[in-house]
Amino acid sequence: MFFIDKDIEKANLDEKSERKVLAHDEEMMLCHLYFKTGGIGKKHTHPHTQICYILKGRFEFDLDGDTRVISAGDSVYIPSGVEHGLVCLETGELLDIFTPERKDFL
Repeated sequence: MFFIDKDIEKANLDEKSERKVLAHDEEMMLCHLYFKTGGIGKKHTHPHTQICYILKGRFEFDLDGDTRVISAGDSVYIPSGVEHGLVCLETGELLDIFTPERKDFL
């Protein structure tokens, strides 16, 4: 029931992004992502519902063709099956919440 940050290793996604899978069960998952400037979250879809919360930095976020620059304190709701992706404009971090859990991240 407790997920202690210092005990969780970052997964290297590529040279400009990393991810930690934080608290989760089969119904819900919380992830912390770290991006360097220029990092890309390639456009994709998945059956999970997602909320993305920007902790710091600036990102160009594309949600089904609607592109916006978002920054610390902003959030995005991503319905199931909707294409989305991002480009990191300024080194930053974000939290992703998924329902149900992303088994492909485990």
